[in-house]
Amino acid sequence: MAIPFVKIELGHTFLQNDFVPKAIQTVQGETIIINQKSSVLSVFLWSIYGIITLLLAMRFCNHIYEFGTIIRINTKLKLEQATLILVEEKMLPHTFLNYIFINKNDYENKKIEGELFTHELTHVRQKHTLDVLFIEILKTLFWFNPLLIFYKKAIQLNHEFLADENVVVSYNNVPFYQRLLLEKASWNSNFYLASNLNFLVTKKRLIMMTKKTSQSRALLKKLAVLPVLAGLIFISCSEPSTKEDSDKEVVGTTWENAEAISSENATAKASNAVEVVEVNPNDIPSNPEFPGGMEAFGKFVQTEFKLPENFKGSGKIMAGFVVETDGSLSEIKIKKDLGHGTAEEAIRMLKSSPKWKPGYSNGKPVRVQYFLPIQLESTK
Repeated sequence: MAIPFVKIELGHTFLQNDFVPKAIQTVQGETIIINQKSSVLSVFLWSIYGIITLLLAMRFCNHIYEFGTIIRINTKLKLEQATLILVEEKMLPHTFLNYIFINKNDYENKKIEGELFTHELTHVRQKHTLDVLFIEILKTLFWFNPLLIFYKKAIQLNHEFLADENVVVSYNNVPFYQRLLLEKASWNSNFYLASNLNFLVTKKRLIMMTKKTSQSRALLKKLAVLPVLAGLIFISCSEPSTKEDSDKEVVGTTWENAEAISSENATAKASNAVEVVEVNPNDIPSNPEFPGGMEAFGKFVQTEFKLPENFKGSGKIMAGFVVETDGSLSEIKIKKDLGHGTAEEAIRMLKSSPKWKPGYSNGKPVRVQYFLPIQLESTK
């Protein structure tokens, strides 16, 4: 769930001063996002998703309500950390939160074995219902992902293993407990949000009771997953760093004969006194600027850049250009491209740009290379 929100930024391999050797400085611009509006198909698909999700949410809430109703109208008895709910319906014991539902007649006639109580109390103590509720909420929101069905089955199977383990340790009579499970398996009951004694995996549970797993082998299996997981995270989350902190951030700046403060005025005295230094504002280097400011430049790019019809998904392109001393743009190149004509469109858009206010150094206009990240997002 968290991996899609993780971003691993890579270094600025493309921000090199040899891109334009004669440029006096290099500037990295703020990322500009271009988002194409949803198409009719996208709206239709979102509507389908919303309807199905709503129906599943109603189903989920209805099951919660049914459990609440059963708890409210039936007899309740306290048993350790749990509450027994005695119901008239013939059913196998099953657990929901801190409640254990059992048949009233079987309980009063003492037909429920102690192993079954121990099994259900384990579900209560280890709060297995919370796991089931969590995975059901995910299934409701992400119903289109079939893996969640297998996740739920795996989680519930693990719950049964844990409860069986507690029974085996407590009673130390595996053959009797196995016969008991086989006897109850014929009931074939299954509750949507409950931890059930019969989970249609009796064979796996019988095998697990007599299986011994080496701790070192189990640890090795877990460790073997780590490099695979790390690789998947890196591949899916890595992207070139764009250093979006400021559209006026200077990256790899190289100045030629640019000194903001004269050496005579900048000489500090060897004492604790503070010297006031006069600085000529015209001597301070400045970055080039689009007419109306960088906010206006962002609006220009968003308006002028046309996403190619065959481009889908999202990604980032990196455009580079030089702001000449007269404010015109030259040396327009694409350092990172997404294909589908995005590079050609970026070049076309930049060529249509009005003249900029040039960068200055020592009071004189200078050539400045500028890198512009553009985030493209298409939901059509």
